[in-house]
Amino acid sequence: MSLKLKSWVILITTVALLSACASKPVQPEARLGLMLAPAVLGASFSVQQHLIVERNGRIDELDAALEVEPGHLELVGLAFGQRVLSLSYDGKQLKSWRHVMLPAQVRAEDVLEDMQLSLWPVSAIAQALPAGWRIEEQGLHRLLYLDDKLVVTVDYSGMPRWSGTVVLNNLRYHYRLTIQSAP
Repeated sequence: MSLKLKSWVILITTVALLSACASKPVQPEARLGLMLAPAVLGASFSVQQHLIVERNGRIDELDAALEVEPGHLELVGLAFGQRVLSLSYDGKQLKSWRHVMLPAQVRAEDVLEDMQLSLWPVSAIAQALPAGWRIEEQGLHRLLYLDDKLVVTVDYSGMPRWSGTVVLNNLRYHYRLTIQSAP
């Protein structure tokens, strides 16, 4: 098998595996709908990350480059050096691109929501939550509840939140996302 064919087989396999990290189609009322402006973060940064998604006994990995400025957010996801996802958000409009092999369940809105739930100030998230939801922060640990039922935990290795390692454990959709930022 040629090197180019092997690379495509690996890419297609990786993209298929990434579907395991995608949540099942969700009714609109089940989503938080977080769409906080980049400026609300109160900081600017650019970081390279390695993402590990664990779901149903599977582990999938993806590299990403994330840049946040007050006026925009840009994210590019790569698998084996191939771009598989990109998103751009200016606080008003979310634009995304996806590789044709990327499953439809991997939605830009969900990626943005996990990112904001992990990185944005807890006070801004609390103000944007729909009725029935609440968020708490205890040091390097966040807890998200729906009707007093724990739905998501987020743990940080240090501050600022986008440095080091972030572990988001979604108890509702049964996946764990580990984000390791390059030093």
